[in-house]
Amino acid sequence: MSMDQAEEAHELIKKFPKSEMFGLSSQFQRAADSVSLNISEGSINQTNPEQRKFLSYAIRSIAECVTCIHKARRRKYITQEEFEKFYHEEEILMAKTLTFKRGVR
Repeated sequence: MSMDQAEEAHELIKKFPKSEMFGLSSQFQRAADSVSLNISEGSINQTNPEQRKFLSYAIRSIAECVTCIHKARRRKYITQEEFEKFYHEEEILMAKTLTFKRGVR
């Protein structure tokens, strides 16, 4: 799901103005990619504290994506419908990641 979200973020970012290339576009793409990368990195070393640490990083990146999508909507780079769809998917991803982290003991 996190990889799908990163691809969806990439598609949304294509709508942003060129002036955001080194600003919000870059930040949003890095945060979106970071979610799955941190989940993956945490799964390599499955000691519980290490895995929990990387899941925490993934959760922070999800929160960062939510902030980016809010900024994009406020700046009118995306429609309200695009915002609502992406936001809803981020809520689900956040809930699943938090549940996963709670299960790692």
